[in-house]
Amino acid sequence: MNDPIHLLGFSTTLLELISFILAVLTVALNIRQIHWAWLFSIVSSALYGIIFFDAKLYGDMSLQLVFVLVSVWGWAQWLQKGDADSSVLQVSRLTTAQRTVSVTGWLAGFVVLSVFLKNYTDTDVAYADGFLTAGSLLGQLLLSRKKWENWHVWIIVDVLYVGLYVYKGLMLTAILYVIFVLMAIIGLRAWSKSDV
Repeated sequence: MNDPIHLLGFSTTLLELISFILAVLTVALNIRQIHWAWLFSIVSSALYGIIFFDAKLYGDMSLQLVFVLVSVWGWAQWLQKGDADSSVLQVSRLTTAQRTVSVTGWLAGFVVLSVFLKNYTDTDVAYADGFLTAGSLLGQLLLSRKKWENWHVWIIVDVLYVGLYVYKGLMLTAILYVIFVLMAIIGLRAWSKSDV
C-alpha cells in the first residue's frame, strides 16, 4: 500500500489516498455534527500515522495516535446528554478565560514539542511540526467539546499545513489540507447558525 501511484500528475500511495478520502468524510460529517465522523477519524488518523512516520514528521505521527484516542473520547462526548433541554452536546463558545488558556496551551505545547523534536529526532521541520501539532491538539480538543472556535484553529493550522506538506512532497495531503481549509470555513459558518 506504500508503492507509488500516479494521480492527477503527481505521485502518491494507495495508503495516502485512502487516508485522504476518510479524512474528507470525517470533516464533512463533523460539519453536520454526525457522530459517525469519529469512526472515520480513528481509521484515517491511524493510517496517517504510518504516512507521517515515513515522511519523518514525528510530531504529526504522534499527533495521529493522540487523534485516535481523542476521537474515542470525542465520540463519547458527542453522544452524551447535554443540558436538561437537550439530548446531545450542543455547540457553544469559549469564555474569555478559556480562550486565554487555549492560546497559552498552544504556545506552551509548541515550545515543548519543538524542543523535543529538534533535540531527539532527525526531522528537518521541528518548529513547524511542533507549532502545527500543538495547534492540532487544541483544535481536536475544542472539536470534541463542540466549541465553535475549533474552526478558527483549524483554519489557521490547515493553511500552514498546506505549505509544510508541499515542502515534504506529500502533495495529495497538501491538497487535502486545502480542502480542509474550505471545509473549516463551511464548518464555521454552519456552526455559527447553531445557538451559540
